[in-house]
Amino acid sequence: MSKKNKNTEDVKDQVEEVLDAPVEETEKEEVVDAETLLKEELEKEKDKFLRLFAEFENYKKRTSKERLELFKTASQDVIQSMLPVLDDFDRALKEIEKSEDTALIEGVELIHNKLKETLKSKGLSEVEVSTGDVFNADDHEAITQIPAPNDDLKGKIVDVIEKGYKLGEKVIRFPKVVTGQ
Repeated sequence: MSKKNKNTEDVKDQVEEVLDAPVEETEKEEVVDAETLLKEELEKEKDKFLRLFAEFENYKKRTSKERLELFKTASQDVIQSMLPVLDDFDRALKEIEKSEDTALIEGVELIHNKLKETLKSKGLSEVEVSTGDVFNADDHEAITQIPAPNDDLKGKIVDVIEKGYKLGEKVIRFPKVVTGQ
């Protein structure tokens, strides 16, 4: 082999070594960069997943709470339509108690109690209000004001015109009252 060919081959070998070395380092850097990028993407996806999972859990809790609330108040319309009947029963019972027919009084009281207990079993309860209680616009509905019979009843409830009722914890009819002025 000639000296020229040998020199050419040596130069080619040196060039190849130089080219091979940075290429290997570049490949390693690219692999490391790709690995860190993949790790970052994985972290982002994990974060998205956790947020979505938490949102779904909140959705499940909210809908189950709404469903329970719906079951509690599903009969609200029916019970509200029964309230005037209950009021009429109360008035009838007061008038019948004036008569001397005990069998009639007992019969009407039995029916009245049965109606009240049935509505109570469905979650209906009476809002307790009595004469002399402090009037609160959030809890009572004032029909009218009259001059207070005495100074103790000023700003307080003088008379209860119509009873109020709650279904569960929700007030479905506020008590109608007369307040002292």
